[in-house]
Amino acid sequence: MKINQKITDGLLTISINGDLDASTAIDVDYVIKKASTSKNYKILVDCKQLQYISSAGLGVFISYMEEFEQNKGSFVFFDMSEQVYAVFELLGLHQIFRIVENELEAIKHLISS
Repeated sequence: MKINQKITDGLLTISINGDLDASTAIDVDYVIKKASTSKNYKILVDCKQLQYISSAGLGVFISYMEEFEQNKGSFVFFDMSEQVYAVFELLGLHQIFRIVENELEAIKHLISS
């Protein structure tokens, strides 16, 4: 798995390439913890190259959700494959996390929130 990051207009975009599972979740946790420390609470998660996500991978985002909401931030996922979306749906997380079609929609959501 490879993670790319960029900050544009105060919004952090995390692009995940590969599988996000128990063995790679620590890498994503590090990136999110660093964002939290820097008070970057509005995060776009680019799922275009995300091939698989496990419950352990999802657990990273869940563990920060309350802190981010308390700081008027959130995660917005975009460009998600049907396979990855199915995992969110199976666990009921599609009702908790904002999942949109593309980056523009994700940016609009974070700016307006």
